[in-house]
Amino acid sequence: IGPDMLPFIGDITPFKDGAFTPGTKIPVISMEKAKAMKIVAVSDFAAYDFNVLLPIGIDVKGRRADDVAEDLAGLDEVASVQLVSGKHDIEILVTLSSLQHMGEFLLEKISKIKGIRSLDPSVAVEIIKFDFDVAPI
Repeated sequence: IGPDMLPFIGDITPFKDGAFTPGTKIPVISMEKAKAMKIVAVSDFAAYDFNVLLPIGIDVKGRRADDVAEDLAGLDEVASVQLVSGKHDIEILVTLSSLQHMGEFLLEKISKIKGIRSLDPSVAVEIIKFDFDVAPI
């Protein structure tokens, strides 16, 4: 196979996946299936009108922490939920469009989840670093 074949086989047309390259028995597979590339989307909080990040430490009583965490994960405003060791049982990151929505979220949504004994909310004033790990290919 020479460079003259690249225009015929060097594209990302999805319907060619599983077919064979012209004149060969070499299968065409996506770069992702070949583990040559991984596509990852990264969100910009402000682009989604999430102007307030509210980290909340949660203490649980009378119910399993993982069950409470599952309920919290079902709330649209909750971006992440972690079962943790240390001062709290659960930590969540809440995304809101403004501080005016904080009271409504805490009083009308969080307070209805059974098993929450106490909350330790704070407001992220400035994000110094927001990073995530991507699994190696």
